[in-house]
Formats: sequence, C-alpha cells, structure tokens
Amino acid sequence: MQNLIGEDKKTETMGILLILFTASLCLYLFVALLNVFYKYWWIPQRVQFAMNSQGIRGPPYEFIHGNNKEAAQMLMEASTKPMALTHDIFPRVMPHVYSWINKYGKTCLSWNGIRGQLLITEPELVKEVLKNSDKAFRKTKASYFFDKLLGDGLASTEREKWARQRKLANYAFHGESLKNMTPAVVASVETMLEKWKSKEGKEIEVFQEFRLLTSEVISRTTFGSSYLEGEKIFEVVSNCRQKYF
Repeated sequence: MQNLIGEDKKTETMGILLILFTASLCLYLFVALLNVFYKYWWIPQRVQFAMNSQGIRGPPYEFIHGNNKEAAQMLMEASTKPMALTHDIFPRVMPHVYSWINKYGKTCLSWNGIRGQLLITEPELVKEVLKNSDKAFRKTKASYFFDKLLGDGLASTEREKWARQRKLANYAFHGESLKNMTPAVVASVETMLEKWKSKEGKEIEVFQEFRLLTSEVISRTTFGSSYLEGEKIFEVVSNCRQKYF
C-alpha cells in the first residue's frame, strides 16, 4: 500500500514538473516571438509611419529582408541589358536607387534588411550631413575584416581623433601637393598609351587597364616607384579584398 502511495506521489511530482517545463517553454517561445515581432515588424512599421507623416516616402518594408530582394532583382535586370556609350552610369550601377528617387522623390526611405536608410540627393542636405557640425551623424561601425584592412584611419575614426588625422592629411591633398603629382600621373598615362600602341587592332580589357593605371599612379605618387616594382603589395591587398569582401 505504501509503495503504491509512493509511486502515486512520484507520478504526481513528475506530472507537475512536466507541466512547469511545458509552461516555461511556451512562455519562452512566446517572449521570443514577441521580440521578433517587435524588432522585425513593429519598429520598421513605426519608423516608416513617422517618415511618411513628414512627407518622406519610399518602397514599402518587406518582412525581414526589407527592400534587398527588390534591389537585387533590379541589379540583375540592369546587368543583363547592354549599356549605351554614355557617362550616365547611375541607372546601371544603382538601378534601385535611381528608380526609387524618380518614384518617391529626391529624399526617400529604403530598407536594408530591418535597418532603414534615408537616401538624400539634395545638395544642401548632403552638405549638412558631411559637415556634421553637431556630431549628429555617426559613421556605421565597420565589420571586423574591413576594420582590420583599413585600420584606425580617417574612414573609421570620429570627432577629435578624426580632426587630428584630417589635419595631418591636409598637406597631402593641398593644391600645391596635387600639382607636384602631375608629372607622375602624366608618366603613368604615357606608359599605358605606349602599351596600347603595341596592341593596335586588338581588343583591350579597359577595366583591367584602368585598374593598372590607378595602381601605377598610386605607386608613383606614394612610393616613388612603378606599379611593377610594387606589384606584390597590390596583389596581396587585392587577394585580401576578394577573400573577405
């Protein structure tokens, strides 16, 4: 009799523990679903409503992926069409942004996943953002590999540290300094043209040639040597970029 009572108590205890475990699991799943709903739906909808109330429109937010799917489709379609011989490459390079600006105005809201992005093309607004006198516009935190590749330079630093580095870099981009680079740029272009003369009547991969020209100019103006002498350095940098980005 006592054994039966003991077994009943054990069964009852196990039943209670099972109920508590199930209730805890359901509560955890409910909280997780609420968090997903709040983060991936409620916040984007609230931001979109706030922007619309100020007259800033844009492509509607899609759950989780935002406008990335639409942008990828536009990029794929643009890449399959032949490009006219023109300097107006914006519709080809960024067809989604081009389409949204024409449809929603020069200032519009788009979505990179769950992160809203305000696209501005008004010169005065762009100037205000770049000026950033009130320190209201913070730089996007770079990824680990991008941060390691660029280091702690102008592209990633802010405020006092950025101002100090910008002051040090002013000399390199001063008008007189740029004028001193002219002979190196001319020599690089002449080298490229001489090489083209030997390929008269043949097809030339212009993208590759201009990539080499850019590397040649950087080598001559920065390191005082031709690209061929520093080719290994550029090759390593290119391999890092392809591997991590």
